[in-house]
Amino acid sequence: MIILFRIVLEIIFPIFVLIGLGVILQRRVRLDLSTLSTLTVYLLLPAVCFVNIYESKMSSALITQTLLFLFLFNFLLILTSMFIAKVNRFDRTLGATFKNSMVLSNSGNYGLPVSELVFAANPAGMSIQIITSIFQNILTFTYGFFNSVSAQSSGLEILRKIMCLPVIYALLLAILFKWFHVEIPKFLWKPFENASNAFTAVALITLGAQVAYLKITRITRPIVWIVIGRLIISPIIGLLVIFILGLTGITAQALFIASSFPSSRNSALLALEYNNYPEYASQAVLLTTILSSLTVAVVVYLSKILF
Repeated sequence: MIILFRIVLEIIFPIFVLIGLGVILQRRVRLDLSTLSTLTVYLLLPAVCFVNIYESKMSSALITQTLLFLFLFNFLLILTSMFIAKVNRFDRTLGATFKNSMVLSNSGNYGLPVSELVFAANPAGMSIQIITSIFQNILTFTYGFFNSVSAQSSGLEILRKIMCLPVIYALLLAILFKWFHVEIPKFLWKPFENASNAFTAVALITLGAQVAYLKITRITRPIVWIVIGRLIISPIIGLLVIFILGLTGITAQALFIASSFPSSRNSALLALEYNNYPEYASQAVLLTTILSSLTVAVVVYLSKILF
């Protein structure tokens, strides 16, 4: 219990302090969410990706294990979300939003700061989360996008959106620099490092600003199921895949923790853009984010015990 308390106090509490500051700032001074989002996506996220991948000691075997886990885990999660939606007889649009809310997790604004605190002494854990975050971005613009507008979008449009993600190029550049042992001069490295260090605070304040005006009007059956699916079933499936693949150590810890994060704001954006129960999607993001303060702490605690 002492370890669990320390996890809540030293990892979860600092995260929600910054989220809370984002809520207060948004309600007081109305932050420009578009600017913050652009800053995070086009500068800070690529910077944190480049710095951590460049500094990491990830082997090709570790990268392969991570990608294998992500493919198998998300495949099983998609099947599970489809089964739950069918059993509950959600209509087509509600089903699409439910599946996106369950499969798409907040591995960027929420997941990366958590991993940065949990694996402060081990860059490999943070690097695994970066790969997970990139994978989630690709999943958003493939499965998530297709799930919302399958009859309206072409494969070329989906590909174009993926190719516009700067974090993809930051990842490739970091891998190339490591592969060819390119030494980065200190006067160039320092700006990258400073931008990377700014990511956690800006990402969490932005997340707080994004949920500042979201409200939960009533607890419905779909809301209950998304909480169960995203915060309980997802880490259980993650744990199952870890055991199937025989993963251990930091790899198992990082991937188990990554499977427990709340619903992505992207699921709410897709629901809003295509009018697929946007209020439900927003409530799913808010409620899973709040309750994750407990469930993620438990998963972090279990990851230390199990692996």
